[in-house]
Amino acid sequence: MKAVQITRHGHVDAVKIVDIEKPKAGKGNVLIKVYASCINPIDIKIREGAVPNIAFPFTLGSDVAGVVTEIGEGVESIAIGNKVYGQAIALAGASGAFAEFASVPAGMLAKMPKNLDFNHAGAAVLTGTSAVQALLEHIKLQPGQKILIHGAAGGIGTIAIQIAKHIGAYIATTATGEGIDYVKKLGASEVIDYKHQAFDEMLQGYDAVFDTVGGQTYEKSFKILKRGGIIVSMVAAQNQKLADEHGVSAISQWTKVTTRNLNMLTKFIEDSIVRVHIDKIYSFDRIKEAFEEQESGNVNGKIVIAIH
Repeated sequence: MKAVQITRHGHVDAVKIVDIEKPKAGKGNVLIKVYASCINPIDIKIREGAVPNIAFPFTLGSDVAGVVTEIGEGVESIAIGNKVYGQAIALAGASGAFAEFASVPAGMLAKMPKNLDFNHAGAAVLTGTSAVQALLEHIKLQPGQKILIHGAAGGIGTIAIQIAKHIGAYIATTATGEGIDYVKKLGASEVIDYKHQAFDEMLQGYDAVFDTVGGQTYEKSFKILKRGGIIVSMVAAQNQKLADEHGVSAISQWTKVTTRNLNMLTKFIEDSIVRVHIDKIYSFDRIKEAFEEQESGNVNGKIVIAIH
């Protein structure tokens, strides 16, 4: 089968499409014929060497949507022929999503939402479960609370806006360019153009911040929180010193793509609360172009890789 692998760290030129042996389901796993995946920041970090202890050759890719073709020993929740979506990252017991077939632990999969095709299901996994985990598990967002979402036009931010709107929160966001109108349409109550406005001088008394940007954006966010508030970041390490200074909680989130979180996301999608936005779809043989597009910074939504 064909797969996208790296044998060294580097830029996009390190990415190669190779022929390798098709994996087997294995105990506790299922084998999926992969129809779609998408590029996430973790794929770029792995490729560039920011994630330690990678054994080469390494098959890239995490989000996956496809059809189950083989069931491993002990798997009871999924059947051959099921359309499923989930996480196939090779760091967590799977074989990698950027491949024609992937072996995936059953606990990292769920049945696909009935109203999504493979491309949209593949685009929903990490973005959707990240938003679900942050807003429902960590922040426990309530109606009437105020939340600031950074990187609102990105894959995670767009889903977070929709969930926060459904909950009934007041939603401030940071975006720029075409992203401003885009996040307004999704339900943002207030949009701050981060290239021309300083959010930390405009906002105060917020209950929560959901950060997908990091750096100074993360550090400046503490001052807009009220005491007892919470900040959850997808990219920044927990800064306990700033949290103590401002009397807030700080969490650095590593998203858990589990059957439970996926099922919660599925309900949001099937109830038409959350819609998944795709920026562009690339064929498998154009994977390098897809990486370049993702790294351009001009992406609203997800970059999908159509594999079958």
